Amino acid sequence: MRGKGSFFVAVAVAFVANVAHAQEPAAAPSMPTPPESAPTNAPPVDPSLTQDRIHLESDTQTPTSTLPEAPLDAPPPMRRHKGLVLESSIGGLGFLGQFRHIAPAAPWYHAQLGYEVTKWLMFFGEGELAFTSTSTGEDLSHSYAFPIFGFGGGARVTVHATDRVAFYVQGSIGAMKADVPTGALEILGFRNAESLQAAFAGRLGVEWYQIDRHLALGLAVGLRDATGFAKLAATTDTGLMADASAVIRYTF
Repeated sequence: MRGKGSFFVAVAVAFVANVAHAQEPAAAPSMPTPPESAPTNAPPVDPSLTQDRIHLESDTQTPTSTLPEAPLDAPPPMRRHKGLVLESSIGGLGFLGQFRHIAPAAPWYHAQLGYEVTKWLMFFGEGELAFTSTSTGEDLSHSYAFPIFGFGGGARVTVHATDRVAFYVQGSIGAMKADVPTGALEILGFRNAESLQAAFAGRLGVEWYQIDRHLALGLAVGLRDATGFAKLAATTDTGLMADASAVIRYTF
């Protein structure tokens, strides 16, 4: 009995000792420290990068626009095209002689086709059309409307103030008449106005050339002596007419 009791005591002591050893925490393995002279993979530092050359905010700032930048200087204007020139004018035609007591000022249309042989000289042909009436010299029950037309040719001299602005003077010789039934103006003293009679005209103008080298805008005033519109009974009368218009031209 004593021998069996000693055996059980020994087994109990061994079991308690194993349980106590299992509950002790295991020590963490120690990591080896690299030697001080171990090489690193960091890139070499550029000695030119100083503190005043580093701009972290500007490097990370997003662009405000994706459009391409405009050129510093605008391209030079294209040279004005020289060649065949077509002009169209719209304005008014007034009478300065005795004919002003017969007819009021008339709306006036003018067309001109010319060729610039040089930058300053152009030869042209022209046509014109105006509409008026005898309402100034006659009452409304007897007055009638009629057109006046003319044509001619001449030359123009142009002086350029700048590449975009020019002034010109031109002269022409042609003929004009009032398109009325025979005798309609004769009873008023203007028989010659019913047939084509000589007309001598001069005109001053200014032109503004557009970015499109073919186009130009302008203003013009003119004076002509339409000999057929002078009153026959008044020997001192003249057929002077004045016009003013806005002009658009196209150079082919």
